[in-house]
Amino acid sequence: MSQEEYQVCDACGVTAEMGFVIGEGDEVAEVEIFAEDKATAVAEFQRYLDLAKQVNEKVIHDLNENAELSLSPLTVKLKFECSAEKLIFELRSRSL
Repeated sequence: MSQEEYQVCDACGVTAEMGFVIGEGDEVAEVEIFAEDKATAVAEFQRYLDLAKQVNEKVIHDLNENAELSLSPLTVKLKFECSAEKLIFELRSRSL
């Protein structure tokens, strides 16, 4: 939060700062998955991927299921076509 003095809303008397900054070139979301084994981690990632595809069917991820995976935690990047899609995905994924 900035050091500026906040303006009080004349209508309701509340002061707050809220919102998100959508930056150009900020299309990559990072998902961390904590799991005991590879099968569980991949299954958990599938839930995130399904949600991401609801936002944009063309989402790209960097998970190679055939490779050796680090499970402490498993970190996967999801690349969307624009920053707004990433933001929508991040807000929706809070419920997972």
